[in-house]
Amino acid sequence: MSCILNIETSTDVCSVSVGRDGDCIFNQEDHSGPNHAVKLGVFVDEALAYIDEQGIQLDAVAVSCGPGSYTGLRIGVSMAKGVCFGRSARLIAIPTLQLLCVPVLLKEQIEEEEALLVPMLDARRMEVYAQVTDRALKEIRPIQADIVDADTYKAYLDCGPVYFFGNGAAKCMDAIAHPNARLIEHVEPLAKYMLPLAEKAMAEQRFEDVAYFVPFYLKDFVAKMPKKLL
Repeated sequence: MSCILNIETSTDVCSVSVGRDGDCIFNQEDHSGPNHAVKLGVFVDEALAYIDEQGIQLDAVAVSCGPGSYTGLRIGVSMAKGVCFGRSARLIAIPTLQLLCVPVLLKEQIEEEEALLVPMLDARRMEVYAQVTDRALKEIRPIQADIVDADTYKAYLDCGPVYFFGNGAAKCMDAIAHPNARLIEHVEPLAKYMLPLAEKAMAEQRFEDVAYFVPFYLKDFVAKMPKKLL
């Protein structure tokens, strides 16, 4: 039996949940942000109080590790590390773009077996941070900083349906303009969706070094981008 505290702060939404053996037993969300500095501590205190009231041992803390907002990720990871040190819990890192795929798959919004998923995070103008995976979350193309035009995902779109979602997706659909492009709206990375990914990491013993772990900041992409794209 495992108990995992989940923290998600990669976008303007702040959310915290507690999962126990795959079930969500606590959940708090704030969608009025970015209010991470104000809300996260309150939510985590409430979650830990609930765990203590139930007499449950906290085994691990899962935190969304990016890409995402520099400030949001920094606050979330700092809080996760503090809880891990204070409660002698293990640290689990959940990639934000992989997390975005979970609600899409759980709600069975995709029927085609051969469909590809492209979770996107907004990076201003026509830029996004995106990944391409199949329905089993197997990586087809790694995370990249994309300047979106009609050719950006054409190779995938020519082969079959591709679903775009996340806070960077809607603005790209006119530019993509392909009959196989599908938009799923209102998909957000939330702590309650971290449960299956965190449980899988727990089962596989995939833990991070609490002292040295750092998240995958959006600025890491910018530093690697060719100067002509900046």
